[in-house]
Amino acid sequence: MYKKILFIILSVFILFGLISCSNEEKQKTNLNTLQPLVIGVMPDVDSIPFVIAKHNGYFEQEGINVKIEQFKSAIDRDTALQTGNIDGVISDMLSVVFLNDNGFNVKITSKTDGSYKLIASKDSDISELVDVAGKSVGISSNTIIEYLTDRIMKDSNIDIDVPKKVAIPKIPTRLEMLENGKIDMATLPEPLASVAIAKGGKVLSSSDKLEINPGVMLFTKDTIKSKPEEIKALYRAYNKAVEYLEKENLDNYVDILIEEAGFPEIIKETLVLPDYVKATMPSEEEFTQVLDWLKSKDLTSSDYSFDKLCDKAFIEK
Repeated sequence: MYKKILFIILSVFILFGLISCSNEEKQKTNLNTLQPLVIGVMPDVDSIPFVIAKHNGYFEQEGINVKIEQFKSAIDRDTALQTGNIDGVISDMLSVVFLNDNGFNVKITSKTDGSYKLIASKDSDISELVDVAGKSVGISSNTIIEYLTDRIMKDSNIDIDVPKKVAIPKIPTRLEMLENGKIDMATLPEPLASVAIAKGGKVLSSSDKLEINPGVMLFTKDTIKSKPEEIKALYRAYNKAVEYLEKENLDNYVDILIEEAGFPEIIKETLVLPDYVKATMPSEEEFTQVLDWLKSKDLTSSDYSFDKLCDKAFIEK
């Protein structure tokens, strides 16, 4: 009887050992079979879950190697995408339309959580939106920045041509010109918007106030076709990072953002984070508003349907 019990116990241990080895081999197989992904990001809060996922090893846990490329302007980012140097980017609905108009097939795979503010220089005499007539505003032309600037004006019943738009594509340069009084206003993403505020800038309005969020994650057609499992793994890691951000105090990871995302040191005192949510699709209503804006400026004549430019396969359970 004793020998029989001992045999059963040993059999159970062997079985668990085999299962453990199987799981380890499966993880090794995933690491060996999943192809690397390269994603492009800008210096804004949309990128933070990806930065955390990289630093905390969530990508590795999902068996994927993800390289994060930092860009200072949307033009540089989109050029890298079109030349095949990156697989996907944190971008916006405007870029999705432009890229497809130019015959470069990309699809929205999720929304991102960003925040933008229109800020007046500390040296300007602007205290509210009614004061913007004839004043200069730094933007990035035909991008989410100009779109949001126009939406802010429209919401306050101000003609979009009342302020003088100054094209400054690189975000750090736009911030510097605002701080030095070279422009009266600028539309900036977080965290640089909060940096401007900390140095005396005055908030006139924001995307949060208007509940506007056209920010998205997109991937090329080729990547979607050739790396579907890699994109799914990326989003599983992204969701882990969102869970981390929901429970962790900023003090526990702010140095990571400075060292690995290139955020300025001052964010320790100024950073305001959005309420991150796990990967989900953007709203069709927002896309319709973006498309209407593009048509009003003769930037597109296309009548894309929302579903045509989206691929929901990577985040739906």
